[in-house]
Amino acid sequence: MSNTDHEIVVDDPTAPEDSSPAVASKRAVDIVVSLLLLALAITLGWDNWRTGASWDATGPQPGYFPFYLSVILGAASLYGLGAAFASRREAAETFVTRAQLRRVMAVFVPTFLFCLATQYLGLYVASFLLIAGFMRVIGRIALWKSLLTAFVFTAAMFVTFDIAFDVIMPKGPLEAVLGR
Repeated sequence: MSNTDHEIVVDDPTAPEDSSPAVASKRAVDIVVSLLLLALAITLGWDNWRTGASWDATGPQPGYFPFYLSVILGAASLYGLGAAFASRREAAETFVTRAQLRRVMAVFVPTFLFCLATQYLGLYVASFLLIAGFMRVIGRIALWKSLLTAFVFTAAMFVTFDIAFDVIMPKGPLEAVLGR
């Protein structure tokens, strides 16, 4: 058995400071997420009702099961809203601080830009830029190592998907110039 009196503590020198101001409370996030899910449930419920959410002579119509799943999602969202408004404890609890949000955005924004860049530059060029950028900016790894790793990974991805398995991937202008 392990001895629970001893634990390994690893300090992260880049961890956000504890004194960072709060950006959002747990209650506010619970309310916003519940409202978004409720809006999704209403939209899905309406669309599935429109396509048919009952039984006909041959069995269930196309929207039957999805409609009732949206009803369940809507009920869960209403429960979440009720719980968020009833909770006094979560009103004061911090969900995310400014420093924590900055770290999350350091990953989210480049990933979002990668998704956009894939539409215009293709998967391989966008992947190269994402990997090299993450390694250089967030990992603070030497430029030559970042570029080499990004190139090797992207080339391996190209050989695996495009050549070996002949999978259709989003292509950009570079692949068009190379005749792929």
